[in-house]
Amino acid sequence: MGATEPNILLEALIEEAAVSRAGLAAHINRAGRSRGLCLRYEHTAVARWLKGQRPRGQVPDLICEVLGNRLNRPLSLDDIGMATPGAGAALPGSTLTGFVERATALWRSDDQQRPHILASATVTGTTAVMPVWEWENPPEDVDVSRSGTTRVCMADIMTLRAARAHYELMYRRAGGIATRSRIVGFLNTETAPLLRGGYSDAMGRQLHRATGGLVAVAGICAYDSDAHGLAQRYFHQALRLAKASGDRGLGGYVIALLVNQSLFLADYRQSVAFAQAALRAAGRHITPALAADLYAMQAKAYAHIGDATSALECIRRAESEAGRIRPGHEPDETGYVQPGLVDVQVAEALLSLGDLPGAREHAVTAVRTPAHDRGRVHRLAMLTHVELRQGEADRAAATAVEMAERARGMESQRLRDRLRAVREDLIASGCADAGRAAEVIDGALRVPL
Repeated sequence: MGATEPNILLEALIEEAAVSRAGLAAHINRAGRSRGLCLRYEHTAVARWLKGQRPRGQVPDLICEVLGNRLNRPLSLDDIGMATPGAGAALPGSTLTGFVERATALWRSDDQQRPHILASATVTGTTAVMPVWEWENPPEDVDVSRSGTTRVCMADIMTLRAARAHYELMYRRAGGIATRSRIVGFLNTETAPLLRGGYSDAMGRQLHRATGGLVAVAGICAYDSDAHGLAQRYFHQALRLAKASGDRGLGGYVIALLVNQSLFLADYRQSVAFAQAALRAAGRHITPALAADLYAMQAKAYAHIGDATSALECIRRAESEAGRIRPGHEPDETGYVQPGLVDVQVAEALLSLGDLPGAREHAVTAVRTPAHDRGRVHRLAMLTHVELRQGEADRAAATAVEMAERARGMESQRLRDRLRAVREDLIASGCADAGRAAEVIDGALRVPL
């Protein structure tokens, strides 16, 4: 547990044990006296531990003892988030059991709307890359079975799958801001007890796969709410769940979400590296839809760093894979790769490369292809930018009006970003219809977030 990272594991255990911070401090002082220690902890010390500080000496062991006695089960330093590297104890989450406890503690804190959870920062460097490396490389989970009082059955798996489809549809229609609290609440109250339940290895793999799909959507909603550190944590969780499930394709899908986030955060080289990892590790398990999206996002990244040759090669591969997509033969998660998605991705890459005619052709094709409202807003926004770059400001204003009308009622920070960018470019163009288009965009932006 890093010094600046809140200890959500300890927080969850204190709440489960139904003890106050002052009460925990008093119990620790009393337990310390039985070991000949003179401790005078108060609630302020517990508050520091919850913020990530690790007490010295025997105190972490005393915390395990006190909380373990109240919960009637043994607790380790891993369990309370106070393991120390190099001291013979595994880091929290290194085992699947430890991961489950850490993951469910995050869901609980997020469901309770703890401010530090929503405001958590993204990790970079080795910390950001390690979850992808661990997914791609051995060891695999040999046995994910677990003993527990609640036996998980196929009906539970079907419930999780239905929930994922439900919240994904809600996200597309209403946006991530409106959907996030609902899916996190479901994870905390319905999914967490199943992960802690009893199941065979075969059932456990299906459980971890279904949970991974749900957690990925929670990450998408956090991303759409501008909570990028939280989104990244959910994506990393989904990747670990994918590994436990043994489904390489699901892992590739989760990495595609990380690629998309890296693109938004302008970490283009990481986008390329992650996409290559997904394509390499998923291998034959990757579907044409997912491969097409990964190549298209790589093209955008290469275009941003000025590597036109690599960008054009990735565009060629993306279009080739898109031509191989067979509706009904893709997993539920890759349903977002609808007809026209690759076109709008390619349009963005070509726009970055300065190929305005090519960008226009792909943007028009994307807009003419049916899509759900959220996807249509992004496609119309791209076409507006291309039309403005080509000097067709009046046509761009009309496209922007349609875009804003489609976006009305959606609570999505990403869509608001797109609308604001289009509005700014329209006003800068000085065209006659810019004012009217800006008013329509302002109306769509008045949805309270």
